[in-house]
Amino acid sequence: MENLSKTLTSDNIEKIAKADDFHIAPLRADGKIYGTPIFIWSVSVGGNLYCRAYSGVDSSWYKAAVTYKEGKIKALGLEKIVRFEAEKDAEINSLIEAYRIKYKWDEYLDDMVGKVPKNATVKVISGE
Repeated sequence: MENLSKTLTSDNIEKIAKADDFHIAPLRADGKIYGTPIFIWSVSVGGNLYCRAYSGVDSSWYKAAVTYKEGKIKALGLEKIVRFEAEKDAEINSLIEAYRIKYKWDEYLDDMVGKVPKNATVKVISGE
């Protein structure tokens, strides 16, 4: 694997949450190679970083993230090795407001806070 930092600090999360620059590359099936980085929306709630798949649980990056639970993120010149957890608890509902605030200008907002992406929410955690 590449020699990248595995520490995702609260400062990193805060900066990522304010920017519209977040790319995710979960591990591929071989467990060694990262997929192609994909631009996705991200938000921070309660000091945690979350993202969701527009096309839901059938999204290839979502499936890889929850299956292999590791990947790489790129944002604002940072590259980090991270872990992924499928988010299924009540906190998902608070994410809707975070998406509405951060992406209020985007025509895809209503879709991203809908049921299909909501069910494909991932928590991004330090790779340590």
